[in-house]
Amino acid sequence: MTERDPMTRMTRWVLAHKRLVAGFWLVVAIAAFAAIRPAVGALSEEITVPGREAFEVNREIAEAYGNGGDVAPLVPVVTLPEGTTVDSPGVVEELDAALTRVQAALPDADVASYASTRDRDFVSDDGRTTFALVFTPFTGVIDPGRAEARLAREAVAGSTVAGSPVEVTGLDALRAESAGSGESQSISVLVEVLVAAVGALVILAVVFASFMAVVPLLMALIAIPTTFLLVWPLAEVMDVSIAVEFLIALIGLGIAIDYALLVVMRWREEHRREIGNEAAVMNAMRHAGSAVVFSGTTVAIALLALVALPVPVLRSIGIAGLFIALVSVAVATTLLPVVLATVGPRLDWPRGRGEDRASRAWTAWARIVVRRRWVAAATSAAVLAVLAVAAFSIQLGNPRAESLAQAGTARAAFERLEGSGIGSGPLAPFDALVRAGDPDLVAEALAGVEGVRGAVAPSDWRRGTTALVAVIPADDGNSPSGRATLDRVRDRAHELPAEVAVGGQAAQGSDFLDAVYGNFPLMLVLISGLTFVLLARAFRALVLPLQAVVLNLLSVAAAWGVMVLVWQNGLGSETIWGIEATGSINVEMPIVVFAFLFGVSMDYQVFIISRMREAYDRTGSTDTAVVEGIGRTGRLVTSAALILGLAFVALSASPGTEIKMFATALAAGILIDATLVRGLLVPAVVSLLGRWNWWLPHWPARVLRVGASPLRGVPAAETPPR
Repeated sequence: MTERDPMTRMTRWVLAHKRLVAGFWLVVAIAAFAAIRPAVGALSEEITVPGREAFEVNREIAEAYGNGGDVAPLVPVVTLPEGTTVDSPGVVEELDAALTRVQAALPDADVASYASTRDRDFVSDDGRTTFALVFTPFTGVIDPGRAEARLAREAVAGSTVAGSPVEVTGLDALRAESAGSGESQSISVLVEVLVAAVGALVILAVVFASFMAVVPLLMALIAIPTTFLLVWPLAEVMDVSIAVEFLIALIGLGIAIDYALLVVMRWREEHRREIGNEAAVMNAMRHAGSAVVFSGTTVAIALLALVALPVPVLRSIGIAGLFIALVSVAVATTLLPVVLATVGPRLDWPRGRGEDRASRAWTAWARIVVRRRWVAAATSAAVLAVLAVAAFSIQLGNPRAESLAQAGTARAAFERLEGSGIGSGPLAPFDALVRAGDPDLVAEALAGVEGVRGAVAPSDWRRGTTALVAVIPADDGNSPSGRATLDRVRDRAHELPAEVAVGGQAAQGSDFLDAVYGNFPLMLVLISGLTFVLLARAFRALVLPLQAVVLNLLSVAAAWGVMVLVWQNGLGSETIWGIEATGSINVEMPIVVFAFLFGVSMDYQVFIISRMREAYDRTGSTDTAVVEGIGRTGRLVTSAALILGLAFVALSASPGTEIKMFATALAAGILIDATLVRGLLVPAVVSLLGRWNWWLPHWPARVLRVGASPLRGVPAAETPPR
């Protein structure tokens, strides 16, 4: 062990100051647990896209009108009996009375309907179905629109128009019905963490077969609150998404356990060699600790994809993810060595499993893969390619309305809209803010745009010198066809002899999409390049890090493919969760999945290749390195993936389609990566490339400040070890 190694020097200092390090983490833990509640309370649900037309318009609408903007309307619906239309005697009066009760229940809302405007855009072609638009204020609480939907439903309960009931739908009303009660939402995070923690403890007990199983959980117990402690001041000065609460709790649990698991397993291996406990800790940290640092750094680099975006909510998720990774690394490289050096041997009881030997099962598996390297590589690559191809059919947008709730009055009202031929357009209209000009002429012009069902400019939608026009698309404004209609509406609005800007919830979603993915290809290249340089230094090679980056991108593409197949196309979503095909994937979902999955998956690559590098340096045989690397890390990677996958499965039990989609994409990605990629494709490709894996010419070696590994000829394929 060399004193020049930074990890060796740091570990030596930590072990020389055990009480100081333990005392520091004790103080941090006390402060961190106290910070959880205020940190969560400071999180925000608002999504802002500064500088974009819809965001600026929505903010102006909210300030001037006190409602609307980035809030989808509630939509009361009534379908009249056969033989009755809105023109029948008494219908308008009964409709107006029902909506007056809604207005009384929601005094800050703006309501428009056929009763108040006599505009036929509110009525189906057969005259039997009519709807109203109820724009409510943005409340800034968990599940915005849920309380308003409940009040609106209560207000029209028992109300009829020509004997038919008035029912309330809308995107927020549908989400409220699919999410269940507010109380279950408030306790869901705690329940999910407890479920994931118990599952992780079971897996760790199987892995260690001793009381050492509690140590990785202890590290997570410190890392998770500490991350909340760091997020708290950040949330006081900028908008930090409420989604961070789930990410810190569950992804933090998985990552902190993964890093601790790697170090503890290496410590057990070294300790069983009877070299003395502190020497075992030093050796474990020099190898496994260094791998943890490199792994955490790759996670941090991947999350730059979010930090660099001009969208505060995603930037906050990226920063929180950085904190998760960095805190987990700090705990694993400072507190964990102290625990292992002091109480580690006593916790490692009973000593049933010999960690100084590679796993027989994984060693046998690696030998099979090496002997059948072409078959293994072709088979795994084919499966991943099929999933990656499915990802190319992705449609970005909010989930379709029919996927948000499968039963209830909101669903019934939505089906009445669909069945009448009106469609889902009223659930996500566009808000045209007329700053100067005649709003009636603006409405008339925008109503003639292709893809628009109608446009209304109620006379009471006026504030000062401004007026609002609700533009109702024929299709859901959040769908691809709805976004195409939005583009045409904006083009027409900007041509008018009036000052008109277009906002609304769907318009802000479209601007969000442009802001997120406008520079994504360039960002992908930047992150891949930075990761390649980092891994080239870690592995002291050029081909291995290139392979790692390419396979990681393929793994992410496969996870996207699963997300498309399960959610967009509905292959399993209805069977498992009772949710129909969404028809689209939330605009933020692919990039958030990429950022977390690219970084976390690279953890496993670093764990495996670092061990292969050790074996190759010792033996000079690539195939021996493959077999030893998989034999030593197979159980570790599988266990780590199961723990992290379990955390995501627990997250998928959260209410709401969007969270389920995110959780299942990450769970599928982690499990695919740990099995097909790391257990099959990586060893097969490394074996196929032979000594090319370790090639590092002199000039890049000087740049990377590591020793060169020149390639002196390319030998024939090595004989697989037996």
